[in-house]
Amino acid sequence: MRGLGFLEHGGPERVQLVEVAEPTPGPSEVRVRVRATGLNRLDRFVLSGIPGVRIERPHLLGSDAAGVVDALGEGADGPSVGSRVLVNPGLWDGSCPACLAGEEALCPQYRILGEHTQGSAGPFVVLPRRNVYPLPERLSYEQGAAAPLVFLTAWRALASVGALRPGESCAIVGAGGGVATAAVQVAKRLGARVVVVTRSEEKAEKARRLGADEALVTSEARPLDRALWEWSGKKGVDLVLDSVGAPTVARSVRSLARGGRLVVIGATAGPLVEIDLRTIFWRQASIRGSTMAGRREFESALAGLSDGSLRPVIDSSFSLEDGRAALERLDAPDLFGKVVLRVP
Repeated sequence: MRGLGFLEHGGPERVQLVEVAEPTPGPSEVRVRVRATGLNRLDRFVLSGIPGVRIERPHLLGSDAAGVVDALGEGADGPSVGSRVLVNPGLWDGSCPACLAGEEALCPQYRILGEHTQGSAGPFVVLPRRNVYPLPERLSYEQGAAAPLVFLTAWRALASVGALRPGESCAIVGAGGGVATAAVQVAKRLGARVVVVTRSEEKAEKARRLGADEALVTSEARPLDRALWEWSGKKGVDLVLDSVGAPTVARSVRSLARGGRLVVIGATAGPLVEIDLRTIFWRQASIRGSTMAGRREFESALAGLSDGSLRPVIDSSFSLEDGRAALERLDAPDLFGKVVLRVP
């Protein structure tokens, strides 16, 4: 079958339509006829090559998908053929101590669709039955494809790892990416006061319309730690969500309140940072890492998508043939939300 991917690692210039084997569902697996898939920053990392991760080539991109059930493997008990579905892109073995304890994200064999396996940017994707869910009626295929990875990431980072409680303050570093737009909504659903930190006045206004209580525009003269310190009345912020990395993490730490938590979900702009440990122990703060989510967290996010309290934010939609332009859109300075591919 033909899908969007690459033959060799590199930049967006390597992206093309490639041929891979059409997948067949095995026992307890479901094959989904993909109607739309979402692109994530992860796709750029997979394209570039991730140290220590063996990536089969030709390789299809895509970790999100919405479509219809096309075929069921032996023992798969539904959903029925022809029903509308979306997928959970996290894969686990189901038998290790972490999985048996309901902490699938800590499974030693945890994998991600499109990173450790062929992706969803093609006509078909095959997943375990437990990873396939009914697509909420209120969502189109494109909205369904824009939701899974970013909302499950935001839910675990804020609700589980960050232990965000009603009435606490939550700062989200960055405003335009898919996780940031999901995190604003998740934090509000959890009852927090939400502030977004960005360098763009346009993105700040969009974040306010999305539900943020405030959006602060920072600059060299007013960096994020100063802006958050002032916004919090010099008390600091209870939880800071940071996916930027090197340029922001030290300042995020300085923004924490006593007992505050910095939750790191990525290092888009660099992985190596230097922080003052005195801030950590004197404020009794903590730095926590979070990646993806387990079944419980995915289903919690899906409940919000079903009742309308959470909604996917789509920046733009492209055809599969325009996949290179779609991937380049992820780097656009005015990006706000998810980039989605329509699959014919």
